[in-house]
This record gives sequence, C-alpha cells and structure tokens, in this order.
Amino acid sequence: MILNDEGLQNRAEWERKGYELPGFDRRAMTEETGRNPQWIHFGTGNIFRAFPCSLMQRLLNAGESGTGIIAVGGSDYEVINKAYRSHDNLSILVTLKADGSIGKTVIGSIAETRVFDSRNAEEFGGLQKAFSADSLTMASFTITEKGYSLTEGSGELLPDAAADLAAGPACPISFFGKVTSLLYRRYLSGEKPVAMVSMDNCSRNGEKLYAVVHVFAEKWEENGICQHGFLSYVEDGSKVSFPWTMIDKITPGPDASVERQLEEDGLEDLDPVTTARHSHIAPFVNAEESEYLVVEDHFPNGRLPLEKAGVIFTDRETVNEVERMKVCTCLNPLHTALAIYGCLLGFTRIADEMKDADLRKLAETVGYREGLPVVTDPGVIDPKKFIDTVVNVRIPNSYMPDTPQRIATDTSQKLPVRFGETIRAYMASDSLRVSELKMIPLVFAGWLRYLTGVDDMGKMFALSPDPLLEDLRPCVEGLRLGKENDLSSIDPLLHNARIFGVDLFEAGLAETVKSDLEAELAGAGAVRETLHRTLAPASE
Repeated sequence: MILNDEGLQNRAEWERKGYELPGFDRRAMTEETGRNPQWIHFGTGNIFRAFPCSLMQRLLNAGESGTGIIAVGGSDYEVINKAYRSHDNLSILVTLKADGSIGKTVIGSIAETRVFDSRNAEEFGGLQKAFSADSLTMASFTITEKGYSLTEGSGELLPDAAADLAAGPACPISFFGKVTSLLYRRYLSGEKPVAMVSMDNCSRNGEKLYAVVHVFAEKWEENGICQHGFLSYVEDGSKVSFPWTMIDKITPGPDASVERQLEEDGLEDLDPVTTARHSHIAPFVNAEESEYLVVEDHFPNGRLPLEKAGVIFTDRETVNEVERMKVCTCLNPLHTALAIYGCLLGFTRIADEMKDADLRKLAETVGYREGLPVVTDPGVIDPKKFIDTVVNVRIPNSYMPDTPQRIATDTSQKLPVRFGETIRAYMASDSLRVSELKMIPLVFAGWLRYLTGVDDMGKMFALSPDPLLEDLRPCVEGLRLGKENDLSSIDPLLHNARIFGVDLFEAGLAETVKSDLEAELAGAGAVRETLHRTLAPASE
C-alpha cells in the first residue's frame, strides 16, 4: 500500500484495513479548484492537515463543495516537495481516541500545493492568479504566533521585513511581504473582497494578522511604491476582513508507535522527513478526537458552509470570550502547570501525569477552583463542560503521544496570558481576593525551579526552547538545591509584568512565589513534598 493516487486505486484493500477514503472525485475537485479557487491556506504543519483539511474533506464528501484547498508552504520549501507532492498531496489522519481505538482517514482535500517563493515565477505566479480570482473567499493561516512578528528580540526589524518595506510589492522575500503583495494583486484586479483568517492558537489572532499586513500597506503607500488606495482597501472591512478565531485540537509530532501500526497495515514509505531547516513532518499526522473551531462570521466575499462540518460561526466578542475561556482558564493554564511539574518530576507523557494524584489535583484546582470563577460564559461552549472534557478525556488520553517537554516550549511567552489574565481579574473583583490564589503562585515557583535545569532528584535535564532563556538563566544560576539561597536575584523577574502578566509584588503574590520556590529548593524530593503540601488544603 502506497500513499499516492495510484496506490488508492485499490480502494478495497485500503478499506479492508480500516481506512476511510475520500468520497469524491479528486481529479474533478482539483480541476474545479484551478478554475474557481475558494480557499488558500498558508502553513502546512500538522494542525493544518489534522483540522482544516479534515473540515474541507467533510464538505467534499457531503457534496457541499466542489473545490479543495490550495496549500502554501511557508519558508521551508522542502516540506512541500518531500511530504506533500511526493504523496500526490495526500496524507493520513490518525485519530487517537480515549477508548484506545483509532480512526484512519486518508485526507485528499488539498487540490494543489505551492512553494511560497516570489522568485519562482511558476509557483508565485500560480498564487497571484488564485488571489486575483473572483471566487476566492478566504486566505487562512496556521503559522504559529511567532510568525506574526516583524521584529527581533531587540526590537529591530527583521532584515527581510525591512528590505521589503523599502522595496515594495514587486518581489518580496519576507513571509508577510509576500502575503501583502498577493493582497495587493487582488486589489489591482478590481479591489475584490476576501477574508484573511488567522487560525493560529493565540488571542486576538485576527488583530495580529491585520496589524502586520497594515504595516506593509501603510509603508508602501507612504513611500509611493504602491497605488494610492491600497491602504484604504486593507482598512475597509467590507473589502478585506480579518476575522478572529479560536482553534483547539492537539496534534503532537509524528509518533513512532503510530508509524508502526500503519506499517503493520502494509503502508510503505512512511518515514518522517527532517528538512535542512529542521522541520519534522511525516505523511501521517496523529491527533486527538476533540476539536473546536470558533470563527467570527465576517466574510465579505461569502464563505464555505463550514458550519456543516462542525465550525461555530459567531460574532467577534463571542470568539474573544471563547478564546479567553480556553487560553486563560480551561485548557492552556492546566497544560502549562502540568508541563512544568512534569519536567521536574521526570514524566515524559502528559497523559501519565493525570494518573498522579498530586498532578491531577493541581490541574483540577487551577481550572475549577482558581480559573472558573472569573470566566465569562461565551454561550456557544459551556466552560465547566469544557474543563470536564479536558481533565477527564483529553489530557488523560494515554494514546496521545504528547509530552510535558513539548508543552514547556516558550513558557515565558505563555505565562502572562495563561495566568496573568486570571490574576488581574481577581485584583479587579469585589468578591475575590488575590490571596486566595495558591496554585498559580505555585506554578510560577515551579517554573523558576524548572529554569535551574535540575529535576526533583537533583539530576540535570534539558530545558525546552524559549526565546528568553539567555535572559532568564542568569536570574536563577546562583540557586542551589539543598542550600540556603538568596532569592533576591529573582526579584527583577517577579517585577516583570511582561513575564507574569502583572508585577507580582504589586499583586501581592511575590512573597508566596518566593516561599514556594524556597521550599522546592530544600533538597531532593522537595518539589513533590511542596506540591503535595500546598495541594492538601485544596481537597478540604
């Protein structure tokens, strides 16, 4: 069994092995997409293949659409050639269910793939043609939150972005220089309407997308290197919209055990590809069953009926409330708490942490007791039921190969949103007191303890990537396990509202964090002891 168009000709063999195959004519879909493209997507990672592609396949199977997705590789062009085109743009979605069963679906909703290279006339010309089409309703993005930044850590413009801002839309080299150039092509073709839709897992994602496109449009018009009127086009929501969205589906990297199961089915050529730019992608993606996509219903050129595939369309305020519910309370803070303490306590699977009484109680207390009281019910998803699913189904799913080490990546960027929002809500409340928060300070203390790179047994471990590690490590490098420590070295960190979302001294939580950290540095086993002792009142 080979994953390509020819290999799928023997449908009976695939179906006998339990695979759900595309229920539509892929050739007809591809031809119709070429004539009348409706959906272009930028970013070809696992979340794209596991979720947007699956949504589009449901519409195609149901006869609700005749077109597919044009998928655009970002900066790593090898991914398109090695992981997509070598399999005729097919992939396999392996759904890992909590009951131990798996679903196997061959995803065939990608009509064509494009390398995002403005110097390649064929590749970029195809995108320019698609962006000029009357039929185009949406350009969507899954490029991670970091992808929307035009500056380096120092605040300086990235060199490619600076070059494009000066040179204009003719042959840009930066990602968003190219995106804005394509939007400019749509403007020149008659100011045609379109929705620019970020599906990245970050708050106010549509606002972030608008801001970066606006920078290019404003500078180009200011410098006279594009037609006057382009900026107004970008700013006109009846022409170009930037809907906000909330997306939620866990898609860990390709797991070896999943690869073995597919090989046992008889599938060939499944080896994951590692590119020169360190992208790691396989012909299959493994993902959880739960999924949510809530989208602001603002599409000036019409839209695909994705509500028939499970998407929730609503207004911007509701999207924002759902996003805040997930990111600030009901999922992401629980994940971060488990990631930090999982690394310290030697766990390598996030699901295994939920079998640990202390860690399960930590997650439940962060969500139910400290977060839920300040959540606004968005109406379209019930917050308590959402947490119920998170702690009882999603995180404990032992068949999901997710790790605390992966989730601990970029923690310095996550803390202000995942916990700062809750602290500020307590500070502003007439009925809640910041002093009631016990788990959030414990998580902060655990993170500072984590930054020492020494686990609870006193062994060194590798820290997950984080853009601020070089700045953070000096603040904790003098801390020693089993020694009397001067914790004044961390005071500048505790004052830093960019890290924690608030100045922890002003919030009245700094001393609690320092006390918890001091306890966790007492010696081997002190992290576990402190965790257990602090959690004990939560069960009373």
